[in-house]
Amino acid sequence: MKGSTYRRCSCRDPKTGKELGTSCPKRNSRNHCTYSIRQELPFREDGSRRSFARGGYTNAKAAQADLDHVRALLGLVNVDDPEGIQLVAEMLAEVSGEKLPLPDVEETRRRLKAGQDLVGSLTVAEWLDRWLAGKRIRKSGISRYETDIRVHLKPYIGHRRLDRLRVSHLSEMFTAIADGNAEILEQNAQRRAAVEELATVPWKGAENRARRKALKEAIDAMPAFRRVTGPATRQHVKATLRASLNDAIGQQIITFNPAAHVEIDPVRKPKALVWTDERVAKWEQTGEKPSPVMVWTPEQTGAFLDFAADDRLYAMWHLIAFRGLRRGEACGQPWSETNLDRHSLTVTGQLVQDGWEVEESEPKTDSGFRVVALDDDTVGVLERHRKQQEADRLEWGSAWVNTGLIFTQEDGSWLHPGKVTDLFERLVAASGLPPIRLHDLRHGAATLMLAADIDIKIVSDTLGHSDTRITRDIYQSVLPHVGKSAAEATAKLVPLQRKADQEERARKAAKEAKKAEKAKVKGKKKGKAKKAARKG
Repeated sequence: MKGSTYRRCSCRDPKTGKELGTSCPKRNSRNHCTYSIRQELPFREDGSRRSFARGGYTNAKAAQADLDHVRALLGLVNVDDPEGIQLVAEMLAEVSGEKLPLPDVEETRRRLKAGQDLVGSLTVAEWLDRWLAGKRIRKSGISRYETDIRVHLKPYIGHRRLDRLRVSHLSEMFTAIADGNAEILEQNAQRRAAVEELATVPWKGAENRARRKALKEAIDAMPAFRRVTGPATRQHVKATLRASLNDAIGQQIITFNPAAHVEIDPVRKPKALVWTDERVAKWEQTGEKPSPVMVWTPEQTGAFLDFAADDRLYAMWHLIAFRGLRRGEACGQPWSETNLDRHSLTVTGQLVQDGWEVEESEPKTDSGFRVVALDDDTVGVLERHRKQQEADRLEWGSAWVNTGLIFTQEDGSWLHPGKVTDLFERLVAASGLPPIRLHDLRHGAATLMLAADIDIKIVSDTLGHSDTRITRDIYQSVLPHVGKSAAEATAKLVPLQRKADQEERARKAAKEAKKAEKAKVKGKKKGKAKKAARKG
């Protein structure tokens, strides 16, 4: 195919505006003209011609080097590979039209062999949009991915070419997020200080009113209170990017996933702690929870259930407290999958919250599909609940919404999971018990089962965990008396001479005390006998 380099003068006739070309009087000057190249490319599939053209070279040597580069790219494919020929031709036509740098020959050879796109102009943002559009998961999961992409990934790395994304770029992104957190904390502190100062300024008096007005204007000019991007969110952002890049590798768009190698702060999951008497006393003094995840003792759980006995949703609190259902699972449990005669229910779905909207969904994992055994007391509670629901249905008549669920609003319609949480928190506050979250009732159920020496596999299956290791990791805090029993059992396994000596001394001391007690009793009897003899 034809190709050449040539000199070009861009000077124009001042009267006509046309390029002078070879008639330019300065054309023969050494540094006046620039050099250009043109290389014919393989015809398009419809038979039309196309070419690679580029100009602006300062000398013939630079122009010839790029022309050789173009020819080397064309030489990567054999004449018996029409598909490869078209791919290279399309790449060069795009590079020419968009004035992109010429692709590296060896990199292009590798891409051809791997079946990847030859022009790596796809940006991270473009790929993330394409990837998200192709996801087929529940709506709440899509929303979470969309938030990570919109709030974090696109602003920081969306402009970068996908094939040139590096670990260093991601390290810079997470460093910028951390710096942003510091800025948010500082701005929040400034706004909080201004709000607190405003609360101290009296309303009366011209000077006070002027001061209040100035403070309000300053507060309005400040950024609104914002949440920082915590370790858990940063890990989720990394997971979102990693998943999307893995799919890009699967589609042979890239060969390396930098998100798999970037290091960020680990997330330390809070351990569940039991509300012991000492922790309750400290909470009453300071109002602070020892851990975000707190578990009631059996006595505290019983006290709450007694307090909530008359609540319309008592059966839900009871079921979560004893059987460990998740909030969404309890809200979405149908009567059709609940067999009270056989003392079991089957978890097959849930109600999930997407923003403030509620939708039906399958369990999060395969292990979420499970059969949960019910004790006699729980069966009795559910039977009474069903009778009350039947009475509500008759009272509402034709207005009753037949969802078929165990736990509903008064008209039979879905419960909103968020409102269920709010109701639980109000009940806890009214009961006077130390605070826990609704999900902590599930933690409490797990702890009670472990305390009752239930096999860890049964506990894991009841909770819907995919692995017993998850159960062990989350529920390391057991009830105090269980820990003491384990400590005592362990101590008895080790024979100690010190312990034997202590026991022997204790036996001798008990024997001496018993002998002294007998002597004391005998002495009293003799004294009484002598006294009686004197009286006689």
